Amino acid sequence: MNPASLAPFARTLQLIGPSAMERLSRARVAVVGLGAVGSYATEALARTGIGELHLFDHDVVGESNRNRQLFALSSTLGQPKAEVARQRVLDINPHCRVVARQEFVAPQEVASLLDPTWDALVDAIDGVNAKVHLIAAAVRAGIPVVSSMGAAAKLDPSQITTADLARTRVCPLAQVLRKRLRRLGITSGVRCVFSLEPPQNTNPPLLGETPEQGVCGRPREPLGSISYLTGMFGLMAAAEVIRILVPEIFPVRK
Repeated sequence: MNPASLAPFARTLQLIGPSAMERLSRARVAVVGLGAVGSYATEALARTGIGELHLFDHDVVGESNRNRQLFALSSTLGQPKAEVARQRVLDINPHCRVVARQEFVAPQEVASLLDPTWDALVDAIDGVNAKVHLIAAAVRAGIPVVSSMGAAAKLDPSQITTADLARTRVCPLAQVLRKRLRRLGITSGVRCVFSLEPPQNTNPPLLGETPEQGVCGRPREPLGSISYLTGMFGLMAAAEVIRILVPEIFPVRK
């Protein structure tokens, strides 16, 4: 990195040193899903000086996103999340190379979206079928994956943790993914952010939101969520990416 591009990251450079900073500046990272979790993961990666970000989301910013999604503002309502994310990343770091794709990650097409030269991929999507196929395709392509489990219906940030998917517990989504991926021959090698807190949401939707895809791929009522909890999932996903990229200073935990 040249001195001009290093200036915004002086405090990071001071903490991790020139070699690790150079590694981050050359890293190519994808974030799939730019909602409650993915928006915060993208923000943290941009502010850490990642050199190239590939951002995927098919949706536009909606009114109900504002309680938890970083890119959701009054001024961005109706705009594609991928484009809002691209502009924000470049506002943080104009030297970052950003590829933004307003694209739905269809299960049958996910393998064609991946670039095997990516250094890491953050899976922050909700649809179970797409999630399974995305993880499987990334593992087969040799791309390190950090996958977010269910962040809705939780309140206690002290219960958030990380582990290989094979070592997750309590989380219903992780249980479904383990079973589905096992059928595809994948039993380990996927880093996960998950919570040990049982689901807390017991209230029905109060403002008439439409059903969304649930853990098993069937329609479900929207789940309650809160800003800090989903945001912390995204920040921890970004931390796991940094562990992967610079393990010499931030070792990946087993």
